[in-house]
Amino acid sequence: MIQVGGTLPEVDFSLLENGEITNPGTNELFSEKRVVLFAVPGAFTPTCSQAHLPGYVALADKIKAKGVDTIICLSVNDAFVMDAWGKANNADEIVMLADGNGFFTKQIGLDMGTGNFGGLRSLRYSMLVEDGEVKKLNVEDPGRFDVSDAQSMLDSL
Repeated sequence: MIQVGGTLPEVDFSLLENGEITNPGTNELFSEKRVVLFAVPGAFTPTCSQAHLPGYVALADKIKAKGVDTIICLSVNDAFVMDAWGKANNADEIVMLADGNGFFTKQIGLDMGTGNFGGLRSLRYSMLVEDGEVKKLNVEDPGRFDVSDAQSMLDSL
């Protein structure tokens, strides 16, 4: 699993922008930027939709006021699902990023298998990344939502 001080691997993601799929890479998203990245097991799932994403939506301005350039929500879903989920939650200040094939999630060692429930998914976590280097990492224990929430990230900035 990636650790504080580790560098994010170069991976292409999927993002729906203005009705078009783009494929920004890690370098484009994180280079020379201070980024809060939080990941969820799945869009439209209960904890993710009722608490995780809404917390970051509510605190986006306060997080950005602490010198954060971008807030990214990542899930092993496709770009269309991520876009729809962002719109359903008024996540205008959040980049809704898809790791559709799970390459990034697997390379940083924060993947989990859910069998027939959904297959490969991401663990729930948050991290602060500066110029591609992990500065803070908060990984949830399975079934928990205690350390990766927006308020905890804001408090740590």
